[in-house]
Amino acid sequence: MRLSSSSRTAAPEIDSRTLIFPVLTYTRVVARDRATRLSTVAGLGPLEARVVEIVWKRGAPVSVRDLQPALRGLAYTTVMTTLDRLYKKGVLGRHKAGRAFLYSARITPRDLEQSIARRLMAWLLGATRESARPLLSGLVDTLGQTDGALLEELERMIRERRGQLRREGR
Repeated sequence: MRLSSSSRTAAPEIDSRTLIFPVLTYTRVVARDRATRLSTVAGLGPLEARVVEIVWKRGAPVSVRDLQPALRGLAYTTVMTTLDRLYKKGVLGRHKAGRAFLYSARITPRDLEQSIARRLMAWLLGATRESARPLLSGLVDTLGQTDGALLEELERMIRERRGQLRREGR
């Protein structure tokens, strides 16, 4: 902390990363390219995100040899290491088939997107009810101005969730 020269009271130092992080996070999360979102928010590197996308598109278990042509220019060992890391992170499952491992996705694209959205919302909402108000207000205002149907969908989801909570006695 440093002292302000005009008032001699303690003024908090502002770290520019604190101001920039939410903007960068938001920009990357709304990227149209799912691989970019995966590498930014899900803790995957760019190559790992590409590999997961390919595994999802294939829809069936794949080996290193199956993936290598889709990842032009990468060594067999690079693809193998990437798949192993994704397995260790719990993103891919694997089983032995002869001398090779076959890898498959353990989660669907939808499950991952929902997880990312939940984590981002929890972060944006912050720790207090008051910190959530600007976000919720901005969301409602933006939807009202740009997409009335989506605003109605949000309203429907809120009614549905309230009904569910009442049925559960909460």
